[in-house]
Amino acid sequence: MSKRDYYEVLGVSKSASESELKKAYRTKAKELHPDRNSGNPNAESQFKEVNEAYDILKDQNKKAAYDRYGHAAFEGGNAGPGAGGFHAGSDFSSAFSDVFEDLFGDFRGGQNNKQRASRGSDLRYNLSISLEEAYSGIQKTLNIPSIINCSSCNGSGASGGSEPSTCPTCSGMGKVRAQQGFFTVERGCPTCSGMGQIIKNPCQKCKGSGQEEKERSLSVNIPSGVETGTRIRLSGEGEAGVRGGPSGDLYIFTEVMEHKIFTRDGKNLYCRIPVSMTTAAIGGEIEAPTIDGGRSRVRIPNGSQSGRQMRLRNKGMPALRGSNAGDLFIELAVETPVNLTSKQKELLQEFEALSADNNPHSKNFFSSVKSFWGSVKS
Repeated sequence: MSKRDYYEVLGVSKSASESELKKAYRTKAKELHPDRNSGNPNAESQFKEVNEAYDILKDQNKKAAYDRYGHAAFEGGNAGPGAGGFHAGSDFSSAFSDVFEDLFGDFRGGQNNKQRASRGSDLRYNLSISLEEAYSGIQKTLNIPSIINCSSCNGSGASGGSEPSTCPTCSGMGKVRAQQGFFTVERGCPTCSGMGQIIKNPCQKCKGSGQEEKERSLSVNIPSGVETGTRIRLSGEGEAGVRGGPSGDLYIFTEVMEHKIFTRDGKNLYCRIPVSMTTAAIGGEIEAPTIDGGRSRVRIPNGSQSGRQMRLRNKGMPALRGSNAGDLFIELAVETPVNLTSKQKELLQEFEALSADNNPHSKNFFSSVKSFWGSVKS
């Protein structure tokens, strides 16, 4: 079977530029890569055909020979003038490695300086605050155990002012390549562990790591309105980077502790206040506490029942982002008197005898119960 024209294999014209050839090769290589075409028995041979075509056409000398003599330029013993003894596939791996990074993204791990330097880890700090602190906002001083650059070697890991040297195995790349069939595989360098550098004279304090553990104090402003689960990000306050890499971030997660008086739901606060049976019956006034430490007078309508709520606008929690504050809801809990004296019992019994028409809920309930019992019997 005769070979297909290399331009036809890549789907480009003879006048295609280097960038057009590379773009066409990338497209075809992605499309026909055997790892992505496990169900296609012809994928491997087609993938090799694409690589062979690009290997010839990306080289100006090989391309010129191919344009003049076609496939005959690379057939042993039959090469035309100027062919230079080229042989298809002699530099096959180089064709694939030219676009290896483009095909597989960050497989190589980036530039040399990124291999030597890596970003520090992010830190999480769980901070518990009171509801009052969440209301007003507060400045807290945190003692954070962290990883910082070694004070002796300034993070280099080398002792006595010396500098790390370039790894001889990977030439500072942090990666080594191995040829497996028609694949070029990259792995982390075993000599330098992917850092691209080796330390011949390690720092005695940090043992060559370039880092040390230390507790540091950090002043943090906690804004008003935070809730449990609110996350505050402090850029660059995490662990120090390796070999001069950027520091990570510090994330503070707030937990607002439960309050003895108030219950919180978003911006709104709820306060359950007991009132006497007499006050609930004839009405009156009570003093309700507010989260800012103040007090508000609340009028209790006569005939109030347990569970009745009254709203105090803008007496709740401030918004974390915004100007509108929440509300405070006062919930009444009508309290039944205990430890009655004989006189009190006598007065209550007298009151009960005179209260037949003063308990509408009881009257309606027991009327419904009687109807229910009647329907069951019938």
